[in-house]
Amino acid sequence: MKHIFFRVISVMCLAAGLTGCTGVSYYAQSLKGHVDIMTARQNVARLIADPSTPETLRVQMASASAIRQFATDELALPDNPSYRSYVDIGRDYVTLAVFAAPEFSLTPVVKCFPVFGCVPYRAFFSRDSARKTAAELQQQGLDVYVSGVTAYSTLGWSSDPLLSTMFSRDETHLAGLVFHELAHQRIYVDDDSAFNEAFAVAVERTGVRKWLRAAGDAAGLRRYETDLTRSAELAAQLSQTRDELSKIYGELGTVAQKRAGKAAAIERLRRRYQQMRNKRWGGYRGYDAWFEAPINNAKLAASSVYNERVPAFLRLFDLCSGDYPRFYAAVGRIGALNKADRGEALETARSCE
Repeated sequence: MKHIFFRVISVMCLAAGLTGCTGVSYYAQSLKGHVDIMTARQNVARLIADPSTPETLRVQMASASAIRQFATDELALPDNPSYRSYVDIGRDYVTLAVFAAPEFSLTPVVKCFPVFGCVPYRAFFSRDSARKTAAELQQQGLDVYVSGVTAYSTLGWSSDPLLSTMFSRDETHLAGLVFHELAHQRIYVDDDSAFNEAFAVAVERTGVRKWLRAAGDAAGLRRYETDLTRSAELAAQLSQTRDELSKIYGELGTVAQKRAGKAAAIERLRRRYQQMRNKRWGGYRGYDAWFEAPINNAKLAASSVYNERVPAFLRLFDLCSGDYPRFYAAVGRIGALNKADRGEALETARSCE
C-alpha cells in the first residue's frame, strides 16, 4: 500500500549506551546504519549552488528546499536543520520494518526501547538482520510482515537528512513525507504509535492540500484528493476484514476452524478489492502489489496503526479553524492525558480548547 505504513522511527540506545542494552547487536546495527547516513550528508543549499551538481538532482533539491521552508512558514513545523541536507543511500529502502502478531490476534507484538518508548515493529538497516528476525518470529508461530521504509525520524535527536528514497515519486509525495516526519518532531507521545502516526498523517494531508493550493496546482490537488479517496475506501475494506477476523478469533472453535475462517476472510478481502479496483477505480492498480503478497494479521495490524484515528485528528483540525499552532496545542493537551483517556478525549472533542 501507499507506504503503508512505512515511515518508521529509528530506534537507537541513546540513553543507556550500547553496553547497557539488551540485544546489543540490534542496537549496534541501528546506530551504525544511522551514523553511516549522517556522515554522508550533503548540504542542500550547496548542492543547488554547485554548478557541478547534475541538473536532475539540482531540481529535486530546489523543490525539497521550497517544501522544507513551507513546512516552517505555513505549517508551524520545527525550524531546524532537519531535511536541509541530502544523502543518496543507493538502495530502494532506508530500513526494513518487521511487524509481528499472533496467529489468532490482530494485536501487534510491541517492542520497547530506551528513549523512544514502545512501538509495534522493529526497524533494521540491515536486510539480512531483518530477514533473520522475521524467520525467528515465524518459527515462534507468529504472523510476520516485512515492509520497506523510505524515510524515518529521530524525533529531533539528530538533523535528519532528505534521503534518495524520498524522491521515488512526485513532489506531492515528497511534501507529504517531509510534513509527516517533521510532525513527529512537533509532537510525540511515548508508547502510543496509533496516536503519533494518525497525528502525523493529519498534518501530512492538511499540509499537502495547503501546499498544492498555494502553488495553484489545481490538477495536482484533484489527483491528491482522488488518491485519498482510494486510500480511505481501501482502509474501510481492511477495517471490515479486521472486524471479521476479530469475531472469528473470539469464537469458540478448533485451531483448524479458526485457520479456515481466517483464510476465508482474507480471500473475501481480495475479492472485494478486485471489485473496487475494477468498478469504482476504473482499473487503477496501485495497490495490486500489496494484495498479491501474503496477507496476515501482522500486515493488517500495521495498517490500523496509520489509519484508525486520522478522521478524529482531522475533525480536531477543523475545530481549530485550520490554525496549526492552536491544533498542536490541542493535540499536546490530549497527548498529555493517560493512554486510557487519550483516545476518548480525541474522539469526543467538541472544541479546540
